Amino acid sequence: MMYQKFMVAMDHGNRNMKTENFIFTSGLVESDCRPALGDYLLYQDKFYSLSEQRIPYMRDKTADERFFALTLFGIAMEVQRQALPFDNGCLQVELAVGLPPKHYGALYEKFENYFKNRGRQQIFYRGRACEIEICDVAAYPQDYAAAMTVYSEIVEYDRVLTIDIGGFTLDYLMMRGGRPDLSVCDSLEKGVIRLYNEVISRINSEKDILLEEQDIDRILQGKRGDYPADVTDLVESMTRVYVEDILGTLRERGLDLKTGCVVWVGGGAMLLRKYLENSTRIGHSVFVEDICANAKGYGILYQIQKRGR
Repeated sequence: MMYQKFMVAMDHGNRNMKTENFIFTSGLVESDCRPALGDYLLYQDKFYSLSEQRIPYMRDKTADERFFALTLFGIAMEVQRQALPFDNGCLQVELAVGLPPKHYGALYEKFENYFKNRGRQQIFYRGRACEIEICDVAAYPQDYAAAMTVYSEIVEYDRVLTIDIGGFTLDYLMMRGGRPDLSVCDSLEKGVIRLYNEVISRINSEKDILLEEQDIDRILQGKRGDYPADVTDLVESMTRVYVEDILGTLRERGLDLKTGCVVWVGGGAMLLRKYLENSTRIGHSVFVEDICANAKGYGILYQIQKRGR
């Protein structure tokens, strides 16, 4: 049997899964029957299809097999993208992943072991069979990884604060002299899902309108939609309050956003960019617009680590 090594970097978000080239919702449906429509993954005699209904927040994503199946989806997508020849061989996957800085020290070994020692896996995706084996896994701190993708823009600053606004959490990490300071980091339950829930509840209560998360995204992105002006105004007003609230929380933790450099990461930060840029509480900012930045950063750090072995 022929073996071929293949590196895949993946960001396991509470809202979205990201590889270096793909983004898909962290949602999954398991079935004993083949789905009638859409892409699916056949793995260990079970059919899995992606869902827009995300998995409820999990601090420890090793609690069950769902995030492993989502990882297989990401691997299969990258394999398809590069059209790798694997019909008569086995792909040995080198997997680069990450965790929030606050949880990194406690969970990185467990997270790495979650993917290890599973042997060869037979999967079937988009009409092609594939045999893979995850042969190496390395986990890195989120946010630090994303900052590596804009290193040339922040290298001149001695103190860089990375802030990642994700679905469920807001994570921050201090970098000093280009290195992460894990003594100044935390993961707060203040991600945009909290904003979504508050907006949906209030709009339903006051306007008798049922908004979805995608509707709120469209309003905040300034896209046209069939929304009354009073609904749009209320969504924007609540968002400004939410932004001021998270900035106040960071200030209470002794974090000065007016000095040094602030690196904003994550889909939530991009969604809220105009509100952050209009705040007088923030000095120099760098926005990492690539939502896949953490995954790409894991790939960069893995290659650096590999060269150093």
